[in-house]
Amino acid sequence: MRIHPIAVKPLSNYILSVTFSNGEHRHFDVKPYLDIPFFTPLKNMEEFKQVFVNDFTVEWKNGRDIAPHELYDGSVSAPTSV
Repeated sequence: MRIHPIAVKPLSNYILSVTFSNGEHRHFDVKPYLDIPFFTPLKNMEEFKQVFVNDFTVEWKNGRDIAPHELYDGSVSAPTSV
């Protein structure tokens, strides 16, 4: 089975704190995505904070999402869990 997020928490500065199915805790920086039209609504911090785990990925209430492999590959190891 592929690694996927099991918990997510929005942090300041557009960082997601993500716990993955393999037990790893990592931080994913969403800032590089915010100038892509699909993700632009997430510049609104209230929208950004509405992130949740939806099956095998993270999603926002406005329908934006990021693929699990992209979350994992683009994240960095973090010291504590969500």
